[in-house]
Amino acid sequence: MTEIEQLLDRVTVEARNTRPWGWPSLPEPVEATALARAEAILGFALPPLLASLYLRIGDGGFGPEYGLLPLLDSHPSGEPAAVPQYLANRKSGRKDPDWPWPEGVLPISHWGCGMYACVDCRSPKATVLLFEPNAAEADNAWYVDAPALADWLHTWLDGTGWYEESNDETDMAPWPDFRIRTAAAPTL
Repeated sequence: MTEIEQLLDRVTVEARNTRPWGWPSLPEPVEATALARAEAILGFALPPLLASLYLRIGDGGFGPEYGLLPLLDSHPSGEPAAVPQYLANRKSGRKDPDWPWPEGVLPISHWGCGMYACVDCRSPKATVLLFEPNAAEADNAWYVDAPALADWLHTWLDGTGWYEESNDETDMAPWPDFRIRTAAAPTL
């Protein structure tokens, strides 16, 4: 059994035994057609581990704090779905160029107060970023939460995430690629 398979097994057990705030039950996993539809709408593929979470464990409803967002459709918990939230963030960023939303950065979990855990779907290890919009400017709103989605899941499972009361003094590094990833493409 691979390390990723072991991680998915651990996440499955935890997902079946705990409920994030607002989720009365674990939703069924998405079907492959729903994943394909989401990727077509987004214009990029989900990292394999993130796709596996949706395909094998559930359409959101597990994970830290408010849990993983549903993929396409909002859940009765009131949590937005990841794909529509990404599209709304991109649209908002085009309207307000001081607060651009990077292409390929999918919000996956809501922390409250407008904050999101996001997966950089363009990074090889699916870096997890924290978007904290309460900063004075966009350059100070993006942090590296975990270098890889697998690491982010391990911190949740092990109770060592920054959001745990015992770790509230944890400092995250700013995301160095924010300006590179949001720079306007040159016009020809």
